[in-house]
Amino acid sequence: MKTSVVHARIEPQTKQKAEEVLRKLGVTPTEAIRIFYRQISLRGGLPFAVAIPNKLTASTLKKSRRGEDIQEFESLEAMFKDWEK
Repeated sequence: MKTSVVHARIEPQTKQKAEEVLRKLGVTPTEAIRIFYRQISLRGGLPFAVAIPNKLTASTLKKSRRGEDIQEFESLEAMFKDWEK
């Protein structure tokens, strides 16, 4: 019997993007939340690793969000070739 309610506030853009993915998966937001809570209960914690990024990772993520220092490649092969230089 479902009798508890969860209320959460989330950024509209994040909600929209997540719900687009859920629709493609055929899962409702309620079902996704239920799955998430169930996994927390079963695992005794979050069902994925959570870590605070180090300074380099945090800086790289910020630059990436701003569109700075981004490289694009036509294929994985091209990317790996570039890394070999």
